[in-house]
Parts: sequence; structure tokens; C-alpha cells
Amino acid sequence: MLNIVLFGPPGAGKGTQSTRLKEKYDLVHISTGDVFRALDPESELGKLAKSYSDKGNLVPDEVTIKILESEVTKHPDAKGVIYDGFPRTTAQAEALDEFLSEKGTSVAVMLSLVVPEDELKRRLISRAQTSGRKDDADPQIIQNRIDTYNNSTAPVADYYRAQGKLKEIDGVGTIDEITERIYSALEVYH
Repeated sequence: MLNIVLFGPPGAGKGTQSTRLKEKYDLVHISTGDVFRALDPESELGKLAKSYSDKGNLVPDEVTIKILESEVTKHPDAKGVIYDGFPRTTAQAEALDEFLSEKGTSVAVMLSLVVPEDELKRRLISRAQTSGRKDDADPQIIQNRIDTYNNSTAPVADYYRAQGKLKEIDGVGTIDEITERIYSALEVYH
């Protein structure tokens, strides 16, 4: 089973690249952002998740982990999973390892898309104009999301680096150039 953690700050291109990885390797794509946005807004879990994400903050680990585990179990015959936007904390990474271990598998690689902050801001503002995502339009929320990533999420890379599973990918260039860099990084797994 090929389990990939696709990692990078907001606007790095995780969603775009996930779609390509999903198609090429026949993987299940689980985006915590998409899962949170798809929650019933009137449900207790939906309201809780929204109260955090609307401010650009991370949803607490225990809530995120429960949601993710329920998503993974919907795909028992998957050839692998792309985890997009998860784990976002070391505690989530540890919980993912434990969960996958119980299923007799593990994370194969963390692909970390590296993109300068000014490029991220430009991409997010552009995405807001085409997607209608309000969280991408407000410069203050954008900055908070980037700061939250740098302070809370970026240390997860060290967790996978210590396991020898981190592969940093230059996330600047055309979509095709970035995709080719990712495919090259994954050659050893196929």
C-alpha cells in the first residue's frame, strides 16, 4: 500500500498535485480541508470544525483524527492513500502511524512542496478570485494560515525527516514541472 503524506503550506499546490497522483497511481485522495468543508454545517462536528477553520486555525487533533480514520475506513481496498493536509501536528503524525500500523501498513513518504511565502500569498488571492473560497481572499486570514503552518505544522516535516521519509519538492514552476519532480521522487516506490 502506497501511503503518501502530501505536505506544504496553504497555496503550495497540494490539491492540484493530489489529483494527478490519484490518477497516475490509482490512490484514494483524502483532503482534510475538503472533508471539513463537506461536513454538515448544522452537525456538532461541522460547527466545531468550522469555528476553528473560519479563523484560519487548526481543528484540534482528536477531532481531526476521528474524521480522518472514518474517511480511510470507507476505502478498505485502496492501493494507497494521499493524505493532503494531514497530519498537521506531530501528535497527528504519531496517531496516523499507529492507525496505519494496526492496518499492517505505514506512511511510505512525505512529499513536502516548498514555496516562498510571497508566491503563496499571490496564489491564494488568485485562487479566491476563481474558487470563491473566502478564506483565500482576506490577507489577514491568509497570513494567519501561513503563520499557523510555520509554527504548528512545519515541525511535522522533522518527524518524517527523522524516519528518513521526507522528500522536499521545489513547488515553484509550472504545474507540469512540479508534477514531474513529484513523479521522480516516487520512482523508488514503484
